[in-house]
Amino acid sequence: MASTPVARLADVSQGYGSRQIIKGLDLSIEPGVTGLLGPNGAGKTTLFRTLATIAPPREGVLELFGRAVAGERDVREARRRIGYLPQDFGYYPAFSVHDFVRYCAWLREVPSAQASPATEAALSAVGLQDRAREKMKALSGGMLRRAGIAAAIVGSPSLLLLDEPTVGLDPAQRLDFRDLIRSLARAGAAVVLSTHLVEDVGAACDTVLVLREGEVVHRGAPQQLAELADPKAPGDSALERGYMTVLGKVRAAEESAC
Repeated sequence: MASTPVARLADVSQGYGSRQIIKGLDLSIEPGVTGLLGPNGAGKTTLFRTLATIAPPREGVLELFGRAVAGERDVREARRRIGYLPQDFGYYPAFSVHDFVRYCAWLREVPSAQASPATEAALSAVGLQDRAREKMKALSGGMLRRAGIAAAIVGSPSLLLLDEPTVGLDPAQRLDFRDLIRSLARAGAAVVLSTHLVEDVGAACDTVLVLREGEVVHRGAPQQLAELADPKAPGDSALERGYMTVLGKVRAAEESAC
């Protein structure tokens, strides 16, 4: 039996000013881990901002948790169940790590009786329980990224949007991160991971989407993408070569149509 989509976009267009970035996109996000690959400027961050309800669609319908997001009340209800880690996230430098994560729990309206244990659980999940009293401004780049991940997962959101979450993490921390998102998916969450690190997608994701110029040009399991690899395509693994092969075929088709 197919899973019920956690998020669905129907004929969604999105952009900024006069620039259109996403064009008539149809997409469903189901429980599990979905990897989002694409070159710079493909629309990955724009898609995340749309799914996170930060930027309402210019056209089309966004459904979250089985309900169309059509007004401020819908947005507020949806945000209680969404965890979002932007590539660059803001924080108060004087906050302690604990206070930062606890504040994000409050923003998501995690019930007060659950907020403190949820904060402790999130810090433990990213290995920052021993740094809970340190100031955010004193953290290294990798620790700061882990604090951001903790803020995104606090309260066990149903939809988790992670934009380049492993930037600054060392190899051991990246392995721990993969285990973490797999555990969240096993608990029923839909995790969407945007990254340029193709190996993270191959190791942790059930599904991979390739986005180019606001359009999904490939969707399938990581192994299916690897099987598309042209042996002559650039890349150090079958998955990387499969990704580059897909992008190359799309470019060739566009050039032949001109």
